Amino acid sequence: MDESVYQRVLDVNLKGVALCCKYGIPRLIEAGGGSVINVASFVALVGCTVPQDAYTASKGAVISLTRSLAVQYGRQGVRANAICPGPILTPMLESLFPNEEERLKRLNRIPLGRFGRPEDVVNAALYLASDESSWTTGTTFVVDGGISVNYF
Repeated sequence: MDESVYQRVLDVNLKGVALCCKYGIPRLIEAGGGSVINVASFVALVGCTVPQDAYTASKGAVISLTRSLAVQYGRQGVRANAICPGPILTPMLESLFPNEEERLKRLNRIPLGRFGRPEDVVNAALYLASDESSWTTGTTFVVDGGISVNYF
């Protein structure tokens, strides 16, 4: 991978999250607390046969950053969690696997038998933003249909 591409992926996926936290967390503290919800990926938790090292590394770093933020700001009423989505059926995913045969091959890896939907991730974020998750911080909230636990 070209070094400039690697750096661009890190800038978007990690530095972008870090800057949002840098400027957002002080506002949460001023407001009396709140919930930081970062988006990582299930590939940060497992190896990947498709070469996407910059993406995987950047998303793993988001998980580590999130844990660090949870420790640093918990006493100030700020919780920090990372959602790790699995494959979500979006136009981008559809373009990666344009034919049904390729999609079905990928679905065999997902125990729940379907790709995720955007609302699956939204519902996880709603929980993490709500008072129902008031004792949840520093977590890696995996929303992946079971793909990260499927060994075969």
